[in-house]
Amino acid sequence: MDITEVKVFLKEGQDKKLKAYATLTFDNCFVVRNVKVIEGNKGSFVAMPSRKLKDPCPKCAFRNAVRSKFCNQCGSSLPQSEPRQLQPGEDASKQSEHKDIAHPITAECRDYIQKKVLEAYESEKKKGPSSVSAAPAEPSRRVSARQEAVIEEDNDIEL
Repeated sequence: MDITEVKVFLKEGQDKKLKAYATLTFDNCFVVRNVKVIEGNKGSFVAMPSRKLKDPCPKCAFRNAVRSKFCNQCGSSLPQSEPRQLQPGEDASKQSEHKDIAHPITAECRDYIQKKVLEAYESEKKKGPSSVSAAPAEPSRRVSARQEAVIEEDNDIEL
């Protein structure tokens, strides 16, 4: 398995820990999006895509974020869920409200992914902020000379 393409999208506001998102292509046939580049205490690292865990409200069945105290739909009080069972060697303080969608199984694969993503991230950073794509505020429109004349006439009307 080879990573055949890494696209990095720098985040604006470099004061936060989340520095960029990446999209990985494996063997030109499988894509993983929303891989995150995060600045930690010991340097940059890669976090795999994840989703927030949700529990249903017993009253209305609306799915609320885990550990919510009240339902976002009906406002009723939610029962506090039991903490999940710890895996061997897992610290109780690191119980998460998120679950990985995709992740490497072996340490070698994790190291390979991290190396490729961080190399692409450093390369994108060197290009500078001009490489960050910004969506235009308004979609560009082509206006013919005739349409432009009509627009000018409309603007000349006095009320």
